Amino acid sequence: MSGAMRTVTVVGASLAGLYAALALRDEGYDGRLVIVGDEHHRPYDRPPLSKEFLTGALTADRLALADAEEIAGLDAEWLLGTRAAALDTADRSVVLESGRRLTTDGVVLATGAAPRRLPGRPPEGPPSGVHTLRTLDDAAALREALSRGQARVVVIGAGFIGAEVASSCATMGHRVTVVEAAPQPLLPQLGQEMAEACAALHTDHGVTLLTGTGVSGLHADTRGNVAWVELADGRYLPADVVVVGVGVRPNTDWLEGSGLALDDGVVCDRGGATSVPGVVAAGDVARTDGTRSEHWTSATQQPTVAVRNLLAGTTIETHTGLPYFWSDQYGVRVQFAGRRAPGDTVRLAEGSPEDRSFLAVYERDGVPTAALAMNRPRPFMRMRKELTRAGGLAAV
Repeated sequence: MSGAMRTVTVVGASLAGLYAALALRDEGYDGRLVIVGDEHHRPYDRPPLSKEFLTGALTADRLALADAEEIAGLDAEWLLGTRAAALDTADRSVVLESGRRLTTDGVVLATGAAPRRLPGRPPEGPPSGVHTLRTLDDAAALREALSRGQARVVVIGAGFIGAEVASSCATMGHRVTVVEAAPQPLLPQLGQEMAEACAALHTDHGVTLLTGTGVSGLHADTRGNVAWVELADGRYLPADVVVVGVGVRPNTDWLEGSGLALDDGVVCDRGGATSVPGVVAAGDVARTDGTRSEHWTSATQQPTVAVRNLLAGTTIETHTGLPYFWSDQYGVRVQFAGRRAPGDTVRLAEGSPEDRSFLAVYERDGVPTAALAMNRPRPFMRMRKELTRAGGLAAV
């Protein structure tokens, strides 16, 4: 099928989108390559947005994922600041918001995800001073808000992005409160004991952590700036800056009516192939085996497999990488790999949670299923390799 492909369109100028474009050229595709991105920026690295970029240690030009030579080598047509509005599978075209149609033989969906909003927000939108953090522009706006002097910062959501933002704000000298609806941060991912260890990172550094309560409202002062966060339990928190980090949702609205199977993402097989021939998906938007992987490693691995299958016209390869993610919080590197299930037990292999330096191994019937580490990178990497071998998985 690759010989019949004269045009391939990558929708999403993201990490996954860039890796898909690079993979296309690496696989020998020499036809027209179009990359559509709703941001005005070429692909950049998102993990530093909540850390080094937010604190000012890293400038925007240092975030680029490809240099000028690599960009030129792609020989691609970049349509940036352009939003895809529809996918017309009948005449094989991507319809842009402007009404322009891009006729294409193959499509790579790499549109990622967007921050979830707080439920019940007023029709006029949130007050000034309320931020989400997903894009470079989001991070620049938040950094500017934090540069005006010491602020009372309320972070809603204690997932990895929320925790990293809280860490950065505390490092910058702001007064930080983190609000988490669950009894502990990251409880579904890590289980009770290890979630408590992550929660302790906040209190170690003077950050107030409020768990077991949600947010029922955001209130502005007379100038329209956020002033109070109303909690579901009736408490009010004074705030100058609010950061909402309550998860993301896949960017699939524009695909409604396309004929693609959609279910909290684009449903695809383990090779990234969708229900429509000639269309593959990779990265945060791809739902494989009933799950989506919203992590950097998956966004770099899935596109290569998806592109091979796109060019072959059928699934000839599957992605078998072990789930892996990391987070830097309060000077501590947190790493996790594997597939933990609710019934798994956890064993402390070395170190101590109290010292914020340990390796913990999750097990099912005595067999390792996942690993979590704080500031133990070498033992963790050895355990990660062991998990990969034990699962019969390809190295990641």
